[in-house]
Amino acid sequence: MPPAPAYAVLAAAFRTKKPLFVPRWFGGLGSCTSTVWRNASEVLPDAALPPRFCPTVVPRGYVLGAPRLCHTSASEDSRDVCIDQVLRILKSSDGDTDLGKALHRFAGEMDEDVVLRVLQKQRSNWQVALLFFNWAAGLPAYAHGPRTYTEMLDILGRMKKVKLMTQLFDEIPEERRGLVVTNRTFAVLLNRYAGAHKVQEAIEMFYKRKDYGFEVDLVGFQILLMSLCRYKHVEEAEALFLQKKDEFPPVIKSWNIILNGWCVKGSLPDAKRIWNQIIASKLKPDLFTYGTFINSLTKAGKLSTAVKLFTSMWEKGINPDVAICNCIIDQLCFKKKIPEALDIFREMTDRGCQADVATYNTLIKYFCKIRRTEKVYELLDDMENKGCSPNNMTYSYILKTTEKPKDVIHLLQRMEKSGCRLDSDTYNLILNLYVSMKYENGVQQVWDEMERNGSGPDQRSFTIMVHGLHSQGRLDQALQYYTTMKSRGMTPEPRTRILVKAIHMKKDGPAVEDQSPSMVGENLKLDPLSGLFRVRK
Repeated sequence: MPPAPAYAVLAAAFRTKKPLFVPRWFGGLGSCTSTVWRNASEVLPDAALPPRFCPTVVPRGYVLGAPRLCHTSASEDSRDVCIDQVLRILKSSDGDTDLGKALHRFAGEMDEDVVLRVLQKQRSNWQVALLFFNWAAGLPAYAHGPRTYTEMLDILGRMKKVKLMTQLFDEIPEERRGLVVTNRTFAVLLNRYAGAHKVQEAIEMFYKRKDYGFEVDLVGFQILLMSLCRYKHVEEAEALFLQKKDEFPPVIKSWNIILNGWCVKGSLPDAKRIWNQIIASKLKPDLFTYGTFINSLTKAGKLSTAVKLFTSMWEKGINPDVAICNCIIDQLCFKKKIPEALDIFREMTDRGCQADVATYNTLIKYFCKIRRTEKVYELLDDMENKGCSPNNMTYSYILKTTEKPKDVIHLLQRMEKSGCRLDSDTYNLILNLYVSMKYENGVQQVWDEMERNGSGPDQRSFTIMVHGLHSQGRLDQALQYYTTMKSRGMTPEPRTRILVKAIHMKKDGPAVEDQSPSMVGENLKLDPLSGLFRVRK
């Protein structure tokens, strides 16, 4: 039977036996606004995006805090076993070039899905990945497809092995080029050349598209510009953009890429120059153009100019999207102009722009800072009533304002009711709160639940306990947690090392770190229940 959900344990409140299923996938878009991402996704395939933009996949068939419960076919299980065994062999090979004998029994199991999954697990070990790739290429009943070729090229490019990447691409058999070389392949190559600061090689690779049966078109050109801008080669990207304006029409999306490049690089003068050129041209700025430039102005401290440009959009009949509104609201709150931020919040709602969780989080964050608790809960109620689900960040802001265990428990119950699952950051926040409140029962519940569901305790958890117990004068227990942390291979923070040395000085006089008589040899005893080292009395 699966363990009880986290909230029921932590809050000691209503319990449920119904398993909470983890969504199949969720995306992480780094620091980009939704407007930026939407525009970028139209011109750049997923393969060309840096890792932080790529979707993260949670394995199917798992539930939170429980063993695998969902049905899987025998073929899927057999494939998983095969992949695990191959990975074990690769891990123990340590770059051994003679993998043929060890992998021979898996030759009949190889298809593109299996090879791809193995390569994806070896992304940080390019040598082993390449050995496995070459071994699979030599199998009589298997031939690499577009996904495995693209993945191997990406691995080499990510590890800055540009010569090997180029060699692998050039050595693709001519009769298979039409089968394995795709637009994604070229997107990966352009991205990796730009990442290795090989600007000329990236440009040359773009024009090689026609040798492989692809058009040298505007979309491909925009991918090239975006790759160059992503790795700070904005000046070269702009020069190329202007040089090729007769070959590739200077549409607004291309201008946006250059504008965003200067904004990300932090050069407001160049961003202004591009903005003025766009305004002077016959092109009409779109939401991405406005959003990018407004974001650049706010980051440069030009809030009043950004607000004027923002309000001019409404005057011109251009409705800002939620990402642009969030940018302005966040900066107004940062400058402690919360009434003005609320005015924009109300107006965007009146104009049909629905606030999202980021909008509410910004307002809740700053109302929590000024201790306007009634307004915080008013916003929390409002977002739930409008179908906008609070996330861990929402509750974390509110949790930081709590002063009693019952307030924490109330919020945990509300989190469970809304379907918001705790992450490791939230666990550690609650742990820190309970330690500061001296709520020992709550501390033990959090600790047990972290161990039960595998989300901790981590280095931060032990650091919280060491510093919290020291502040309460419980020095022996602080040292116990410190010793356990080190025994689990965790590296203490410098401030924690200093604190422990001070504890030893206070307890035993000058001593070498971790060598207090009470903390070594026969004086230590491992508690099997908590996993902590206890001092024998």
